[in-house]
Amino acid sequence: MLRRFAFAACAVFGFSSAAIACPDFNLAPQESYQATGKQLYSARTFDVVAGGNNYIWNCPNVRPGTDTGAGYFPSAPDFSFQLSGMSPYQLVVRVVSECDAALLINTASANWYYDDDDNGNLDPRIVLTRPADGRVDIWIGTYDGDFCNARLEMETFDR
Repeated sequence: MLRRFAFAACAVFGFSSAAIACPDFNLAPQESYQATGKQLYSARTFDVVAGGNNYIWNCPNVRPGTDTGAGYFPSAPDFSFQLSGMSPYQLVVRVVSECDAALLINTASANWYYDDDDNGNLDPRIVLTRPADGRVDIWIGTYDGDFCNARLEMETFDR
């Protein structure tokens, strides 16, 4: 009986510590910005090093409703954007990188999105067709756990 209890305790603590090493929107982002939909009508770019140590599908707190491919991401968001005036726009978030990058987004509506290759050339792209005003957190990872130079691009378009 004592062995079962010890095993159960180890399993619980093991799972809880694994959740700590996952993308977490409660952690301070590397960079924070504010923007309106109108300001993003001209594309804005942000340099970043893509990659991380957290394999996305080992993270029970992250369940994207989109792609289900592999990806390694940092714990803290690379970017956090406080967006406003988004109602007339769709938001295109894409990455151009020197490796096989992956993209993870947590929106103001608390929805997770993941992509690996929709921007072509092994780069990700996510289109938020009805982005809500509020905080959007973005992680730039890689498909295979490597690290490389990358550029985040954000742009709005009329709906």
